[in-house]
Amino acid sequence: MEPSPAKGKAQGRLLVSTSLDAKDELEERLERCVSITTSITNGLSEREANDALTAHVCKSPQQHEEVCLGLFMLLLTEPPQAQRCYRDLTLVNRDGMNVVLMKINQILMEKFLKLQEVCRTQLVWLVRELVKSGVIGADGVLMTLMKQIAGGDISNKNLWLAESVLEMLVEQREWVLKSGMLVAMSVYTYLRLIVDHGTPNLLLLRQREVDFCIGLLRERFMECFIMGRDLVRLLQNVARIPEMDLLWRDLLHNPQTLSPQFTGILQLLTSRTSRKFLACRLTPDMETKLLFMTSRVRFGQQKRYQDWFQRQYLSTAESQSLRCDLIRYICGVVHPSNEVLSSDILPRWAIIGWLLTTCTSNVAASNAKLALFYDWLFFNPEKDSIMNIEPAILVMHHSMKPHPAITATLLDFMCRIIPNFFPPLEGQVRQGVFNSLNFIMEKRVLANLAPLFDNPKLDRELRSMLRERFPEFCNSPSPPTEVKMEESVPLEMDNHVLDKEDGCYDNTDATFSDDEEELNNKGKKREFRFHQLKETYIDEPADITPYVDQLDEALKERVLQLQKGSDTETHCEVMQEIVDLILEEDFDSEQMSTLASCLAELFKSHFRGDVLPEEITEESLEESVCKPVCLIFRNLCQMQEDNSGFSVLLDLLAELYQKQPKIGYHLLYYLKASKAAAGKMSLYESFAQATALGDLHTCLMMDMKACQEDDVRLLCYLTPSIYSEFPDETLCSGELLNMIVAVIDSAQFLLYFFFNQINAALVNIRDFFEKHYKILPTSNFVVEIFKETHICVVLLCSLRSSSSKLAQLTLEQMLEHLDSLRHNLSNTKNNFFSQTPILQALQHVQASCDEAHKMRFSDLFSLAEEYEDSSKQHKPRRRAPASSPRSRKGAAPQTCNDEESASSSASEEEDSKPKAPKRKRKGVGSDSD
Repeated sequence: MEPSPAKGKAQGRLLVSTSLDAKDELEERLERCVSITTSITNGLSEREANDALTAHVCKSPQQHEEVCLGLFMLLLTEPPQAQRCYRDLTLVNRDGMNVVLMKINQILMEKFLKLQEVCRTQLVWLVRELVKSGVIGADGVLMTLMKQIAGGDISNKNLWLAESVLEMLVEQREWVLKSGMLVAMSVYTYLRLIVDHGTPNLLLLRQREVDFCIGLLRERFMECFIMGRDLVRLLQNVARIPEMDLLWRDLLHNPQTLSPQFTGILQLLTSRTSRKFLACRLTPDMETKLLFMTSRVRFGQQKRYQDWFQRQYLSTAESQSLRCDLIRYICGVVHPSNEVLSSDILPRWAIIGWLLTTCTSNVAASNAKLALFYDWLFFNPEKDSIMNIEPAILVMHHSMKPHPAITATLLDFMCRIIPNFFPPLEGQVRQGVFNSLNFIMEKRVLANLAPLFDNPKLDRELRSMLRERFPEFCNSPSPPTEVKMEESVPLEMDNHVLDKEDGCYDNTDATFSDDEEELNNKGKKREFRFHQLKETYIDEPADITPYVDQLDEALKERVLQLQKGSDTETHCEVMQEIVDLILEEDFDSEQMSTLASCLAELFKSHFRGDVLPEEITEESLEESVCKPVCLIFRNLCQMQEDNSGFSVLLDLLAELYQKQPKIGYHLLYYLKASKAAAGKMSLYESFAQATALGDLHTCLMMDMKACQEDDVRLLCYLTPSIYSEFPDETLCSGELLNMIVAVIDSAQFLLYFFFNQINAALVNIRDFFEKHYKILPTSNFVVEIFKETHICVVLLCSLRSSSSKLAQLTLEQMLEHLDSLRHNLSNTKNNFFSQTPILQALQHVQASCDEAHKMRFSDLFSLAEEYEDSSKQHKPRRRAPASSPRSRKGAAPQTCNDEESASSSASEEEDSKPKAPKRKRKGVGSDSD
């Protein structure tokens, strides 16, 4: 058993805590339930106490829960009373022990490490009793308990837990066999643990684990088959054990002896391992820390988190084996959203690179590399995910400069694994690796592999081996020049540049990569746009097993109906029933998170693919918002904000938002597209405030970013409403504008934004451009925008009439873009600058410019003067004062729009002022232009 808690700690009844720790809400609630329970039975005989408790639990669900949790707490904290408390619990509970199962799961996932030693022992004893009693849902609790057995840990506490769970599984073998998932999960767990138990003092435990695994593998092989290819990896690690060696031989040479449905090892190796198995070998605490690093820690600030993780889990010799579990989890389970991938959050490849550098033994290093490349070996683009193979290529790519030895050893491993993994299947392994590399290029994870495979930093032998193994990927598309590391094209996949020669896995600063420029065969630069990379989804049945048993009967029944139903109409009806249950007064708000987890899993397919109909009509829009999840939106729209149910539904949405962030922009779409939501866009603000973000601006930016990554058409559709409904959050937001200009072209921008907003007089163009002058004028995108005459004329004239410093700066930048446009456009006389409104606007701008700007943009203004010369031949003009150089050409033409006419007198006065001498013009079609 574990040692006693350190001195100086204030001992609570349930959790170990210090005087600095805040009171734990769960512990306080359980203590209150104990008080209620003991007050009911105080002074009564055993029979009278049972009658009193039975009467109390029948009064209401709340009283029922209080008594069940009170007995549960007593059972954990008072071992002498445990047997009696469990008996009373079985007698008085009315929900199949559901309340207790929920609390056990919560403690296992959130509080297990803080439990008092006695309470931990009692909790395991209670799980054993639940298993012996065959309580429905006990298999889920047992699998959660198995997750707490840490890999790479042979401390007394961990060994005790591994042995205790093994005893339950062996004692209740017939019960175990009733659950195929429990069979597979327990075999997966103990095959992995066998590796850690090879020291002489642990051989007895190891033998029991071997016997247990061999028995289930031989008797229930097809249940174990669902583990997929990682079952082979685990068996390889223990194949030297005699009993395992016999099983391994049957697996290779006599597959039919294991199961008539099993055709051979290739069948297993081509089967993908489900995420639930990869996740089961990390404790909840490890999993939480890894997910935190991959979703919250900025690249360059990860060192202290990695140091903590290493001290906690990777500091012992036994922990070498844990690296494989972590790498498989990162590759197979941690699949960040596009929003995270395109941010400066610590990328997966950096964590894996760090884990590789912490391997101190050759065996651990070899196993870690196999874990990294394992999904490459039999990769099938139609069934496997790009996200599983992406970390390996990026570790090699980013390590080449700061840590070429890491890149070299990984490339060497990739080459040698092909003939050595399993010689009879060398051809299939070669094809799998080829498929992986091909898919990596197809998805633009890296645009070209030649700079990696044929890099001068690699030794000659390795480069020769790479050319021999992968000739298709070693040919550079550019002429032979100095080899330079490329930046990858998709921002979503490879968005970090390594600026330092050392420490890329601990304290490297993170920056965004530039757009990639690569030389084509002709030696010219070719510009790549960002490519949206979407994960290939493999539809799996919704797995709500860990959650559904934690719901009360009414909700559980509806959720299971959702799982079984097939048509949308039925789903919507059931969803409305769920909403009605939530709005009832006695709804237990503690179930909200569990319900949200079920709904997020059941509706995951609703958040894939395009939201906006291909053809936008009134009917198609209404049809697109008839999904079950939209029932929550509709009910909210029908409620007043002071309605008590309004906040309850917002809480459900907030919980859903944590599980499925896409629900934010789906709500925005519903509020715009649905007739039932007309005039209700402000509802989004209430939603934003109810989320954990608690802030409209942050929530809006995150949702629009998610929308940008998933569906550009929808982004265009939502943009006008976002700007008009939330002007305070959008007009001043360069972040939002960057999102828009990064993915849509000028035609879309004008169609969906300017022509909708300007014509409706909802946005002041000049104010808009003044606010964003730092963003817009630096983008080639604006050159395209300026080709639209209407926009350009209005901006030029409105900025010209403003005296503000900012307006003048913006005007100068616009003139720079127009001058650039003049250079880039050919045949200008028949193009953009041949349009009369543009030339007239240039004349007016020239009239108000200072001498420096007239000289600087003289060639641009000369186009307007040419227009003036030609106009003079067709239409007589009023002469200006003789002192003006323009007097020979006439006064300025009429104003370009109504706005300008208000200041016509001022314009005439300006036109009469002396102008700078005119520079000799070059021909419009000359080479200099």
